[in-house]
Amino acid sequence: MTKLFVLICFTLCSVFSFSQKELTHEVYFNTDKFEVPNTEENRLLLFISNLNDINIESISIFGFCDDRGADTYNLLLSQQRADAIKAIFANNEISEDLISNVDGKGEILLKIIEEENLLKIRGLNRKVEIIVKPKVPKPVVKKVVDSTPKPKIEKEKGIEDLIKEGNKGDKILFKNILFKTGYASVTPSSKKILESIAKALLEREDIYFTIQGHVCCTQYSRDAVNRQTKKRDLSAARAKYVYDYFAKKGIDKKRMRHIGLRRKFPLGGDPELDRRVEILITYVSKPTK
Repeated sequence: MTKLFVLICFTLCSVFSFSQKELTHEVYFNTDKFEVPNTEENRLLLFISNLNDINIESISIFGFCDDRGADTYNLLLSQQRADAIKAIFANNEISEDLISNVDGKGEILLKIIEEENLLKIRGLNRKVEIIVKPKVPKPVVKKVVDSTPKPKIEKEKGIEDLIKEGNKGDKILFKNILFKTGYASVTPSSKKILESIAKALLEREDIYFTIQGHVCCTQYSRDAVNRQTKKRDLSAARAKYVYDYFAKKGIDKKRMRHIGLRRKFPLGGDPELDRRVEILITYVSKPTK
């Protein structure tokens, strides 16, 4: 029994330590270049997509060069390579606040190796190293149940209620409609909510509205890159996705228009919430007599 208990404890500790392990990735560059090759960018995007379900504490990006070139040149080139990787992270909705280091380290000194391996070793030194550190989960603390009666708090109105009561100029945020990082499609859990919103809009035949798409984390209020099309139009693609969904559910296209607002209006909280769609009610028709 004791051996079994020890084995279980060891297994749990192993799982916990693995879940907290830093994730690493390397991107390789051509000689004297800081543009990311297509194959390397695709590898990096796959790595980024695997970060969706990880609670990230920090990301470090370190650029390197091979031993050729002057020290000052290599230092600049390694920094440019690190900056290029940072830009890809930002363009794919990874918050800059998570990136703690973007440093060019210059050249990596070659060890004594056989001449026939020299080109291969140099190729491996033209790289950027990425280190992603997950957050350590907080220990679960049992709360003491307070039996003191609490005043009733008015329940926050749902999206359907806001649509039913909506007037011209009202902006309604689709709070629980979440998008996959870098994509225009919603998460599976969001589809049922989107369906109930469509039903509410079908009942309000008198309102006309604009669907506004947003992205998070990009620099200078730019749009993010749509990983599916490789175009920098992700906010517009998200608005179009919702527009097409509503149209399939029977909402008249004459009542709707869609627009991408890039990252002009961040909410200032969790970056995940900036990957969002809102509707702005632009017109309410008068009932026919």
